[in-house]
Amino acid sequence: MTRIIAACNQKGGVGKTTTCVNLAAALAAMEKRVLLVDMDPQANSTQGLGFDEGFDNDIYDAMLLPEAEVTKERIHGFIQKTSMGFLDLMPCSRSLAGLEVKLLSEEKRERRLSRVLESVRADYDFILIDSPPSLNILTLNVLTAADSVLIPIQCEYYALQGLAELLNTIRLVQQSTNPNLAIEGALLTMYDSRLNLSKQVAEDVQNTFSEKVFKTIIPRSVKLSEAPSFGKPVILYDVVSIGAVRYMELAKEVIEK
Repeated sequence: MTRIIAACNQKGGVGKTTTCVNLAAALAAMEKRVLLVDMDPQANSTQGLGFDEGFDNDIYDAMLLPEAEVTKERIHGFIQKTSMGFLDLMPCSRSLAGLEVKLLSEEKRERRLSRVLESVRADYDFILIDSPPSLNILTLNVLTAADSVLIPIQCEYYALQGLAELLNTIRLVQQSTNPNLAIEGALLTMYDSRLNLSKQVAEDVQNTFSEKVFKTIIPRSVKLSEAPSFGKPVILYDVVSIGAVRYMELAKEVIEK
């Protein structure tokens, strides 16, 4: 059964894109069929898998299709194969930022992404969505399309700031467009075991989410930071690095759920 997991946090720089790219690659390495959907207009997930953002057809164009044209065959035309056999990408470009204006007068505008993904859902084991670092119509589309939300939380000061707003948005979506939306889990990122601050944030997150916190913790890692500049997930850049190991562990946790 396909699971659609959205990585969401309206704060930037929390490791959301890093998690999407590397979790998708780790799941693919375990021979799970994975589609990574880039819904962040910065297109960092697209670039992180080695693609430029100059596509004639991307997620922006797919979401603007009339409902009658949203078919499995048509949507596969917007999907790119990657260097990993089990990993596909639905790319985006900066034009995605203008989608909110385009959809302003449209009915069911919050369901545009959902109908795109439902058309190809059966072809994948996991669909991961990289969402924008803000709460807008794009994020609403993401939360409406997803089965669950993965929340990356960096182990730094103000880590929990704004989470109440995100959790409230999730509740509003549950009450309106997606009653089955669940929290996949909170993921601690950029953890530094030498710092008391990291340990304090980890404790605060545990108190907030209790059993919904992933056991896997993503540490600060030079290799994780370097890999995107080579257009590779970390398991292709340095498979024995601590970042690669931890994302493989996270993938196992996600599969076991």
